[in-house]
Amino acid sequence: MDSYALLLAATLNAGTVLALASLGLLINEKVGIVNLGAEGMMLCAAIAGFATAVHTGSDAMGFGVGILVGAFLAAVFGVLVIWLNTNQFATGLALSLFGTGLSAFVGTAYVQEKLVDRASFAIPYLADIPWLGVALFRQHPLVYGTMALTGAIIWFMYKTRAGLVLRSVGESPESAHALGYPVRFIRLGAVVAGGALCGLAGAYISLIYTPLWAEGMVAGKGWIALALTTFATWRPGRVLLGAYLFGGVTMLQLHLQALGVQIPSQLLNSLPYVATVVVLAVISRNPQWIRINMPASIGKPFYPGS
Repeated sequence: MDSYALLLAATLNAGTVLALASLGLLINEKVGIVNLGAEGMMLCAAIAGFATAVHTGSDAMGFGVGILVGAFLAAVFGVLVIWLNTNQFATGLALSLFGTGLSAFVGTAYVQEKLVDRASFAIPYLADIPWLGVALFRQHPLVYGTMALTGAIIWFMYKTRAGLVLRSVGESPESAHALGYPVRFIRLGAVVAGGALCGLAGAYISLIYTPLWAEGMVAGKGWIALALTTFATWRPGRVLLGAYLFGGVTMLQLHLQALGVQIPSQLLNSLPYVATVVVLAVISRNPQWIRINMPASIGKPFYPGS
């Protein structure tokens, strides 16, 4: 029974990484910008956050630097695609490759470094509840913060005027511009906010999820997060549920190995990516459903003078 509680706890932990990155990419796509650079941003934030925590002994500083690195890289991406009208997909891929190479170069000196002993995050009394305490109440505060953030984004997107404006930019930037809204700055703000969340996800990986640095440690989670936005049909609540689903698939491989299930490790390691392909293939069978939920201007450049 305890093994299943540990599996649920690990699922929430792994799902937090995907949820943070996916929510960031969702904000990007709600204004019509597709950022394929999530993997590179997360890697740069992971090494920046880890290096900061090594030198300062502070996780908070590590998270802060990770957020800033993600936001900065996203801002560079935003200027290129929003003002200089570079191709969104090519620029995103370039950012991903750049981030992968830069993080590997900078991280060479930190491969053997260790962080200070981790604090206990158990919630008093609740953590002692049989089974539930292990599964739900011994998580890092950011796990619960991500759930709260999802609720806040839902409220912002669908209950506030600013959220309505943001979504309108994703649906018809020309109409929003005609009404006097600064479309380019709104898009840049959304891109930077999304990059900050990707940076937070990257820092969470190196500080909490696997508290160490290893080259390429994000291991495709940026790409899975990108697929999750489509899987969730651009709805924040579904993003969170999808993140836990994929987090559970990721942790299931380790759980099966611990139980001694005789399945080749290579097959188990491929489960999250196989699940991603299967889900996208199933969703693509109904293109009209995707088209109804997808922001109308996604991936399309905007020229104010045209």
